Amino acid sequence: MNKRSGAGSHLRRICKVLVVGLTAGLLASFTMRSFAQEYPTRPVTIVVPFGAGGSADVYARVIAQQLQLALKQSFIVENRPGAGSIIGSQFVAQSPADGYTLLLISNTHAVNETLFPKKKFKLMSDFVPVGPINSSDLVLVVNPKLGVNNVADLIKLAKSKPGGLSFASAGYGTPYHMAGELFGEMAGISLLHVPYKDSSQARTDVIGGQVDMMFDATTTMEGFIRGGQVKALATTGDARSQVLPNLPTVSEAGVPKYNAVIWLGLMAPKNTPPAVVDKLNAELAKIVAKPEIRAAWETQGALPLTMSPSQFGQFLNGDIKKWAGVVKVSGAKVDQ
Repeated sequence: MNKRSGAGSHLRRICKVLVVGLTAGLLASFTMRSFAQEYPTRPVTIVVPFGAGGSADVYARVIAQQLQLALKQSFIVENRPGAGSIIGSQFVAQSPADGYTLLLISNTHAVNETLFPKKKFKLMSDFVPVGPINSSDLVLVVNPKLGVNNVADLIKLAKSKPGGLSFASAGYGTPYHMAGELFGEMAGISLLHVPYKDSSQARTDVIGGQVDMMFDATTTMEGFIRGGQVKALATTGDARSQVLPNLPTVSEAGVPKYNAVIWLGLMAPKNTPPAVVDKLNAELAKIVAKPEIRAAWETQGALPLTMSPSQFGQFLNGDIKKWAGVVKVSGAKVDQ
């Protein structure tokens, strides 16, 4: 065989490999598009790693209902609370990456990357971002029997007995916990953290007087405030809440530049098909853009959020970095 015929044979082999590779790639691409177009063909579970009745649970159920209407398939909310969201999150991390098990996340997950370094999953490597849902302020409330009328009174009382005032949370690393840690650090006071398995029990014990105070979601605490079961002192955003406009922000009330909000979003197990992630992201964007959804959430103090999966990923990385600083400065630690 001469050099020319040998070179031609070699070239044909290369072309054959390229054609086979291209065909396989096109087939895979077609399969993924087809899968995404058909998805979902069976019920989808949204795991909420927090207790029933809290803001995460409430908004997850709104999203589930809207996705069910849009995609003509059941979306089921399953509460798996415990360990500051780690139990439910780990369950999803170990679930099949097929788009049929999703995780409702909040700032808790960003905090836990630093607060729980030994947990069995890493947020940004064991999950893929799907999209955000909304963000909302928290409200600082105290039991009426504490006898304080504003943030200045609370700080004065706390300074008079370091570590003597307690604040409840829905567990280590939750927005409620970190809002309290940040408040204590920025106000120069020492507070006793009392963690619960979920926000409902924490709220109950603040109302009952077993715990002195709590940073809670305005959506779930508003009724108790209006009913006089707790006394609201301030909200935690940069601007006053539309739900409780007569309350000052914590920053206005004496702790300048204080800010602690709660945001929610969805993630899926790593290797979930990008086409499925994109489909869910597009549906989320449509849901939060609905006038009736935006109007309802506005009355609850919630701001709808829209980002692409990659933008949401950048947002998550930024929040992880932010709360890593708070954990370090506050000295917050948990036994693992």
